[in-house]
Amino acid sequence: MNNILITGGTGLLGKQLTDALIIQGHNVSHLSRRAGNNAVVKTFLWDIAKGTIDPECINGIDTIVHLAGEGIAEKRWTTERKKLLIESRTKSIGLIYKLLKSTPHTVKHIVSASATGYYSDRGNELLTETSPPAHDFLSDCCVQWEKAVDEGEALGLRVVKFRTGVVLSPAGGALPLMAKPVQFFVGSPLGSGKQWIPWIHHRDVVAMYLLGITNEKLTGVYNMVAPNPVTNAQLTKAIAKQLHRPLWAPRVPAFALKLLLGEMSLVVLGSTKVSSGKIEQTGFKFSYPDVESALKELYGG
Repeated sequence: MNNILITGGTGLLGKQLTDALIIQGHNVSHLSRRAGNNAVVKTFLWDIAKGTIDPECINGIDTIVHLAGEGIAEKRWTTERKKLLIESRTKSIGLIYKLLKSTPHTVKHIVSASATGYYSDRGNELLTETSPPAHDFLSDCCVQWEKAVDEGEALGLRVVKFRTGVVLSPAGGALPLMAKPVQFFVGSPLGSGKQWIPWIHHRDVVAMYLLGITNEKLTGVYNMVAPNPVTNAQLTKAIAKQLHRPLWAPRVPAFALKLLLGEMSLVVLGSTKVSSGKIEQTGFKFSYPDVESALKELYGG
């Protein structure tokens, strides 16, 4: 049994991970901006902008799971928004490390989110954990994020980072946004449709986090993606097939997306083909290795 503190525990994945950990018999608490309403999970408060954190949050904790961070695609990337996207990830873990340095504690493990945005737009190149980062905002955000998390190594902590792809879940994220036009018979690929999407089923995400928390042999960075990446066109077609909808609308041209989204269009137009080989070598087994089985489970088909 582990005593686990989760940042970002009220988010889509945070809630699922919390439930899975409790089912397994672990003690879970959250570090949040707001008071919680879960009778089983104690919530401690922090304010990243003000640099305040409840020092009691680390009492008896052995593992911290760092999921906190503003949503990358929620708002247009203004200069102010970019700053917030980075600092919500870096200053938050920095605040925790500052507390660990100044307070006696039992923390031994840091398991943190990162993102496949580290690689960004790379065409058809198959990307592994040793591939260098790209040179745009997405990759820069991830590089700073991981660098901040890696500061835990100097504190003697085991650090695990998961570069997460596009998480497929009916409850939020990219899938409902992609599926809605399909449901209304106006679905179509975006841009060329040839861009690779490093996707993963939300249950496999939770399972991988559980492995990272409980298997102390895991260290360093792992790609959190399914073994079989698909292109934007292939995923759109698979969604349409599962929803029994035709695809007749023309592709949404790249220039229109750039006009609409600005620099943030990179999120949907970038091509990122990512390997899951390293995590599979640990013995991890995907429940949903291909997009057809994933969508079938998600839509109950």
